[in-house]
Amino acid sequence: MAVSESVPLLMRLVSASVSVSYRAARIARDVLIKGDLGIVDKGGKNDLQTEADRSAQRCIIASLHKQFPNVAIFGEEDLAPTTKIPDDFIETEFDQDVLRHECPENLRNINNDDVVIWVDPLDGTKEFTEGFLDHVTVLIGIAVKGVATAGVINQPFHNFEEIPKYGKARCIWGVQGLGSFGFKRNAHLEGNVITTTRSHSDYTITKTVEACEPTEVLRVGGAGHKVLLLIEKKAHAYVFASIGCKKWDTCAPEAILQSLGGRLTDIHGHPIPYHANVVHNNTGGVLATVANHDWYVNKIKEKVDSETLSKFESVKAAPPSLESQLSQQTLNIQNSSSKSANGKVGEEKEPNAAKQERMARKRRLEEGDSKL
Repeated sequence: MAVSESVPLLMRLVSASVSVSYRAARIARDVLIKGDLGIVDKGGKNDLQTEADRSAQRCIIASLHKQFPNVAIFGEEDLAPTTKIPDDFIETEFDQDVLRHECPENLRNINNDDVVIWVDPLDGTKEFTEGFLDHVTVLIGIAVKGVATAGVINQPFHNFEEIPKYGKARCIWGVQGLGSFGFKRNAHLEGNVITTTRSHSDYTITKTVEACEPTEVLRVGGAGHKVLLLIEKKAHAYVFASIGCKKWDTCAPEAILQSLGGRLTDIHGHPIPYHANVVHNNTGGVLATVANHDWYVNKIKEKVDSETLSKFESVKAAPPSLESQLSQQTLNIQNSSSKSANGKVGEEKEPNAAKQERMARKRRLEEGDSKL
């Protein structure tokens, strides 16, 4: 169903993202039901990729690119420029519930150049392969002028232990200045419950968590799932002193959390930028809180030695031309109507020099990378 151009761009983006998140969730469910996960080790520490990751990313990026050809989109998975996209992967519908909401006044006049979309097609891949299905999410984050502004978190297997055939997809979405939707939030939570990595903890992560004086620690997988615990007020803070988390892991969750009054920064309390020309690793780590953010920042500064904290640098911009070569996915849509005003999708291939640089950069970033 077409949507009028008079609808603000941000609301069209969110509406399309909600719809395509459900399509991606169905793809992930279909892969699991068929039983052949197609697991590939990407080479990092516990850094896996499955057919669900690959297919869901093809679906999301191709669908959004078809509807918004002039918006920059960055996805977690490296896919060949010649990858063919089946017709049934293309989602062109808009979620009507989203469109019933008014766009915040300060976001009504943004344009394509202001926007970057960050996509994690299957956050919590390791948990997906191990049966921890409630930890798995589809993440689509929308940044405006480098700020996480709107987000979609879809849980493909929500309540999988209670509902037959792996549960039912649930979609949570939010826009800063508008609010968040699709979930119920606890009214109150006692103590100081902190969530952190389930399977990649080390001395630094443990020390940083302990500095925040938790009454309980929830060790779970997936950045989206961890922040969702805060969104639903099942935890007070998410502490992750590691460079393993990336922009596509945090953009969507941050936007939704902040629409509720929470905050997500690096462990120094500095904002995480989401421009197209930033390095993808969150090199300053991640600290997310429901409230009292500065208290957690100060506790970490007080109790974690400066030498350890100095390892986590706030994210800095990379050269725009290089970063666009390293990251922008170019895909062929296997569809006779896949032409945009600017020509065919996926005409350009990644230059050899850019590919070599991308691989070298990836190896450098993955040294000591403890991905969620």
